[in-house]
Amino acid sequence: METTIDFYKNLLDNLYDGVYFVDPKRRISYWNRGAERITGYTEDEVVGSHCWDGILMHVDREGTDLCREGCPVKGVITSGTPTEAEVFLRHKDGHRVPVRVRATPIVNVAGEIIGAVEIFSDNTEKMTALQMVEDLQQQVFIDSLTGLANRRYADITLQARYDEMQRYGWRFGVIMMDLDHFKEINDRFGHGVGDDVLKMVARTLRHSSRSSDIIGRWGGEEFIAVIAGTSPLRLRRSAERYRLLVEQSTLRVGADALLITLSAGATVAVPGESLDDILKRADRLLYESKGTGRNRVTLD
Repeated sequence: METTIDFYKNLLDNLYDGVYFVDPKRRISYWNRGAERITGYTEDEVVGSHCWDGILMHVDREGTDLCREGCPVKGVITSGTPTEAEVFLRHKDGHRVPVRVRATPIVNVAGEIIGAVEIFSDNTEKMTALQMVEDLQQQVFIDSLTGLANRRYADITLQARYDEMQRYGWRFGVIMMDLDHFKEINDRFGHGVGDDVLKMVARTLRHSSRSSDIIGRWGGEEFIAVIAGTSPLRLRRSAERYRLLVEQSTLRVGADALLITLSAGATVAVPGESLDDILKRADRLLYESKGTGRNRVTLD
């Protein structure tokens, strides 16, 4: 005849989630089939050991060893407060498995904490979905060649800065930049070298920008910088910094050392004008730089 204990054990064993019990010293006294399925460890391999014995080795996203520091079960036994966390356990085969854990204290009739129960579920599908969302965001907003913001993201940033100016009066600057004699590089060395030039320039621009500024590839060999909270003087300094650092960069192609320069047009947005007017003015100033000798910055 099935006892009450057998009934509940059978019930827990048939749960899809992993379940295990620990005593106050975190010694494992029960390990269900769901835990076996998720971790690869059988009941015989786990029961009697401590949860910190180096079996599951829970870590967080930063790789912190939670079995030594920040263990959900230990925290529950100490505080008596249920807790939840997203962690990574180590499967018996060695790979990491993302799981969502829920730990709850076990209390006797006298109200004393005599252990804890942890329930954990495989979180692989959720983590995979989150990674897919992140990958899709990169595909939507990142230029695949240079790693900079693409035109779509630059447009979104421009609109956001424009709306802030209209609402709060916060000025922003736009710098349009175009590589000089880029067609000649492509014709002489090929498009592969041309791509390497674009990537080199992109790294230089990105590394010389503030975190609040957006550098994007506007199209072809043209780049854009959206500079937050600026003035004409600061904008000129930013544009000249980009120009000088690109001028001082070199790409080696066999025995040749390619020296790259860019021309730029820079303007500070004025409240009341349209975003299209701002971009047209930056573009006009860029071509003024092109027409007056290249490798220079023109600011209105």
